[in-house]
Amino acid sequence: MNFMASQIPKKPETPVAPPATGSDDAVVLERRTQRVQPPQMYQVVLLNDDFTPMEFVVQVIQEYFSKDRETATQIMLKIHLEGKGVCGVYSRDVASTKVDQVLQAARSAGHPLQCVSEPVE
Repeated sequence: MNFMASQIPKKPETPVAPPATGSDDAVVLERRTQRVQPPQMYQVVLLNDDFTPMEFVVQVIQEYFSKDRETATQIMLKIHLEGKGVCGVYSRDVASTKVDQVLQAARSAGHPLQCVSEPVE
């Protein structure tokens, strides 16, 4: 099928600038740079309890927070001695996902391990 124009297309009209009269009616807009702050970071914290085996805590830290065995053991000892230990710092969504993964792993293994996320100050 061939389509043909029935009329010659018209050129768009160019806007005509108002004459410069020297009056102060003109408005000048200033460009302002927006300052965007980085997202709030959250730390994932494991809490101590008297029932979860230390080896399970080390395994969870290694698996879900990608720590080596030595670092995971140090974090586990901090949790054991001080009552809580930071396993990692992430954005809000990632921290929430890590908390859910740890809690699900603990429940399926039958341990009462607690994990929370707290905003970093």
